[in-house]
This record gives sequence, structure tokens and C-alpha cells, in this order.
Amino acid sequence: MAGASATTTIPFVTLNTGHAMPVLGFGTGSNSTPADLSAIIVDAVRLGYRHIDTASLYGTEGAVGAAVADAVVAGAVASRGDLFVTSKLGVADAHPDRVLPALRESLARLGLGYLDLFLIHWPVAAGENRKLVPFDMEGVWRAMEECHRLGLARSVGVSNFSSEKMCRLLSFAAVPPAVNQVELNVAWRQEKLREVCARNGVVVTAFSPLGAFGAAWGSNAVMESGALRDVAARRGKTVAQVALRWLHEQGLSFVVRSFNMERLKQNMELFDWELSEDDKELITQIPQRRACRGEFFLSPDGQYKSLEELWDGEI
Repeated sequence: MAGASATTTIPFVTLNTGHAMPVLGFGTGSNSTPADLSAIIVDAVRLGYRHIDTASLYGTEGAVGAAVADAVVAGAVASRGDLFVTSKLGVADAHPDRVLPALRESLARLGLGYLDLFLIHWPVAAGENRKLVPFDMEGVWRAMEECHRLGLARSVGVSNFSSEKMCRLLSFAAVPPAVNQVELNVAWRQEKLREVCARNGVVVTAFSPLGAFGAAWGSNAVMESGALRDVAARRGKTVAQVALRWLHEQGLSFVVRSFNMERLKQNMELFDWELSEDDKELITQIPQRRACRGEFFLSPDGQYKSLEELWDGEI
């Protein structure tokens, strides 16, 4: 996974399918997607980014696909195989008979023959008129396994699954999930979930590693943390670099969303220094709170009537 220069190499983790996933990903989910997203992604690839994360929900699959093609033409990478592309199954398609068609539609928008990773975006299903309906976890997962068997998704996994839902999925999965992508940062450490995933060989990927600062549901608990500011001042780093370095030292992968080239460069400057024991002790004292709570998936008629049910108490 070589980067743009000998000093810019992003480490990777080997998934349970044997495929290598770069630990740092370029996220494309945003309330305000720039018109030149494809060009920004190509520039990020030139910097050394190799993992691009999208989803049907984001509406960015077309831009990601164009960027992959442009990066190859521009010589930023030798071939599509040098890039790791993740996309996700939307809740309207979280039905056993919709999974494979939805993946084929994502691949068509991306202009790709396969995904490196295909995730169930939420353990939630929606029917007509976006009405929430029961989520058939086993039926949907069997269809995800078929996507893997056909070679359309080299690895399959989930997103926003609690510890309890992971245990249930693992109890019947013939192809175990490779990844669980969840909200995770210094202000929401997800220690129980990480233990469950580690025991079962599932890689945990952090989304909103900086707290989704500025998003409608985001939190300032990371970027305005006094503890992180103290550590950053001592180490001569930015708050974001300290927050991301902590994730890396926890053995986690993470997807960072930024369309600013300077911040994209700073995000890559994580891998040649370490936090001290005092730094880590200070970080463990940061108060814990989930920011992306998922209230929009609660319904008196749906599967989840409370946040307790959606997260199985992990709120």
C-alpha cells in the first residue's frame, strides 16, 4: 500500500477474507458534497490515500467511480486494484431479494466490476413510502454472502451493529462479517463492541473519528476537548492528529471526511510517532456519549420503538 512518497505509506489491516484494507479511508458522506469531489479524491490518491468509502445513501458513488477511473488514467495508481472501495446497502434495499440488485446498481453507478467491501449500512429496513418494517437479519445476510460468493463483493460486513446484534449475526453467518463500521472516537470508545469484534476476527472501522464536528447530529466533544488540546500542545500536533493517532494505537481503522487538502495531508501524518502513557491516561478521562443516535429509525409501528432497542442498551 505505497503512498505518494517513501515517507507517506498508510498501513493496512488484513481482513478475515485475506484482503488488505488500508487503515485510513477517505470518507465521502457529507451534507454538502463539493461539485469537484472526483478531482479532490484524485488529489487524495496522489497524496497516498488508497481506501475510498461511499454508500448508496450518500449519492457519491458516481463521483467515486469517476475518481477511480481518473486516478488510473492520471497515473496516480497503476490500476483499479490498487484502490480499496467500500460502499453500503441502503435501508430501502435491506430485504433479501433486494441486496444483489442493489449491489449491481451500486457497481453500475461506480463503473466497477466489484467492491472491495460491501456493508449493510444499518440493521434497519424500510418498505414503501420509507415506512420502517422488520429487518430480516438472517435473510439479508444470506444475500450478502451470495454477493461475496459471486465475487461482486470481495469482503462483506455491517455498519451500526451493536454488540448484541454482532453476536446474533455471528451465530448463523456462514461467511463471517469482515468489518463493523461504527461511530467511534475518543468521546465514544465502544469498548464492549470492540471486544466482541476482536474475539471474532472482525475489524472495527471508526466513522466520525473526529465527532462529525459541524454535522447536524455531530458533536464538539472531540475537536473542542480540553484533554486533546493539552496533548496536542505537548506533542506539537493538531487535535485531529491526536484523536486519529489514538484510534490507530487502539488497532482500529478509520474513515475521515475532509475535502481540504491541508487537512488531508495532516491526516496522513499519524504513523511515525506515538502517544505517551500520560497522554493515553488523559484521553481515557474524556466523557462518553454517542452522537449519532439514530432517532430517525424509531417508530411505534417499526422494529425499534426506543434507542434502547436499536442499540441494545449501548447508548
